[in-house]
Parts: sequence; C-alpha cells; structure tokens
Amino acid sequence: MKKIMTHAIVAMMMVFSFAASARAEDAKPAPNPLADIKAALGLSIYLQGGYSYNFKNPDSGENDLRVFDHKANSFTFDLAQIVFTKDAPAGGVGYKLKLSAGETAKFIHSRGLGKADDEFDLTEAYINYLAPVGKGLKLQFGKFVTMHGAEVIEAKDNMNYSRSLLFNYAIPFTHTGLMAGYAFSDQVNANLYLVNGWDNTDDNNKGKTVGLTVGYTPMEQIGMLFNIMFGPEKDSNNSDNRFLFDWVGTFKPMKNTTVVLNTDYASEEHSASTGGTAKWYGIAGYVKYDFSDLLSATVRAEYFNDKDGLRTGTAQKLKEITLTPEFRVAKAIIVRPEYRHDWSDKSSFTGGSRKSQDTISLGVMYTW
Repeated sequence: MKKIMTHAIVAMMMVFSFAASARAEDAKPAPNPLADIKAALGLSIYLQGGYSYNFKNPDSGENDLRVFDHKANSFTFDLAQIVFTKDAPAGGVGYKLKLSAGETAKFIHSRGLGKADDEFDLTEAYINYLAPVGKGLKLQFGKFVTMHGAEVIEAKDNMNYSRSLLFNYAIPFTHTGLMAGYAFSDQVNANLYLVNGWDNTDDNNKGKTVGLTVGYTPMEQIGMLFNIMFGPEKDSNNSDNRFLFDWVGTFKPMKNTTVVLNTDYASEEHSASTGGTAKWYGIAGYVKYDFSDLLSATVRAEYFNDKDGLRTGTAQKLKEITLTPEFRVAKAIIVRPEYRHDWSDKSSFTGGSRKSQDTISLGVMYTW
C-alpha cells in the first residue's frame, strides 16, 4: 500500500508539473516576425497631413511667407517618411536612411539632389563610426539634417504644427559632408563638421563651410545648444562668406512646463541686395504646458528682421504668434488644431495689399 501511495504521489507531481509547464508555454507571447524585422532594421514610418484656412486671403490658396504649410483652404498630404537607423556601437558602424515624400519634400531638396516640385526627397543618408577613443569619438559621413534651430522638418517633434519664421528663413535644412562628435562629459558635448554648405549635396563653389555645435546641460531642467557656421555660399564664389550663429535654450522651470528660446544672427558679405553685408536675425520663444498625458498647449511668439531682404525678398520686420493645443488621441497619433497671426511692417500679404494674415489649421501626425 505504501508503494502504491508513493507511486501515486509521484504521478500526480508529474501531472501538475506538466500542466504548469503547458500554462507557462501558453503565457509566452506569440512570435511577431514583423516586430523582429522592424527592430533589426531600425525601421519606422511617419505620416503627416493637415488643413489650413486663411481668413484674409481665402481665394488665393496661399498662406504668404509660409513654407511647408503654404497651401490654404485645402487638405494637404504633408509628409510620408520611411526611416532605417542603427546606432553605432563602440568600435562599430551605424547608419541612417530617411526617405521623404509629399508636399514638404518639395521644399527640403538640397542642390544636386532632387528637382523643384519633386515630391520625393532623400532627406538623410549617412554612415557613422564610433571610434574607441576616450568616451567614444563619433565620425559621420553623408547627408544629414542641420543642427541649427529649435524646430525640425517633422511636425511631430515640434511644439507647433506650422514652422517658425526662423526655421523657414534664418537657417539651412540639411548638409552634406563630414562630422565628428565627442561627449566630454554628461554635461558637455560637441560636434565639428565640414560640409558643402547650406542645402548643397553638390557644392556650388570650391569653398567649404565649417560648423561647430556645443551642447551644455548643467542640470536636468536646463539644456543649451550653441551653433556657428562660416563659409562661402554663393555660386562660383569662394571669398564672400556667410556667417550664422544659432542658440537654443530649453528650460523646465516647473512640473509640466517647458520653455524654449531660440535666437539666430546671420550675415553675408557683398550681398547683391545691398552691395555690402546683408544681415538677418530674430528670436522665438515657446511655452508648452502639459495638462495631462493626453492634452498639451503651446504658445509661440517670434520676431524676424530680414534687414536687407536677402531671405524673404523684401526688407522687412516680421512677427507672428501661434497658439497650438495638442491632443494625443492614441499612442501613435497626435492631433493639433492651431491659430496663427502673422504681421509685417511692409505689405507682404494678400498680393502686397495687406500687412497681416490670420490662419487656422489642423494637423494630424502618425508614427509606426
């Protein structure tokens, strides 16, 4: 009898063990080949579209002195992107490839890569190598977006749907060339680069443009970027240089509040518009408040002085103020309604008949 009980207990233990093992197998997540491929390639997809209405110029179909959101009274397919990226490990190679299509792609073409009104653009294509030197020296070659400015091409990574005057007119969009970056500490890092210039895949002269970016984060609540660029940008002219200084400060003075300041100053020697040195400069400020995980709101105000008309075609002082609520309606979807008021000291709107314009917009962004 004792042997029978012993065998019964062993048998029951084996049954329970098998059942527990089966439940554990059932609890494991099902294989997801698509997710594995996405992770292996560093793949992501981004879609963006919107609608804009111009109160003072409803029939022209244009928002004056706006670049990416220039179409008025029309639904617009702004941007579709597919991105492949891999961070370079120590002693290894990384890469980034970003392909863009849509209305926005028309305005970010670099010289020598894409034609006017072409709705496809090779926005970034570079490889980098993290040399095992100190904390890691990153060397990069190819085409990459600029380090200047508080905003970027993709609206999802900005605080507003429309782009600022400074982003549209004060700075370049992309560069092609070499860059070296090094993090000296958790607080200080720098990038030194030698490129063809502003938005040039094929250089328009024999000169090169040199740039330096220094990032400084003294504490979690404060971060700053200092950028300078210097080099010739005119066609077949290696001596008349363009200079750009750009500063971006990000501050978090209290919980749920982010403040960003951006200032730019630039000049170009022997400008055709003045015969002397042309200058443009401006400042923008952003305040964003997160009411919850689902709702935020941003106010942006800025001033841009195109002193000699080199950037906008008219010597003028421009200002704008923008109010942008943000609704994160799902994990991957952002919806931003927006009101914006632009004004100038010159009649630069509605075919030169007005000094201001008012628009409302609705932007929708999706990331996979």
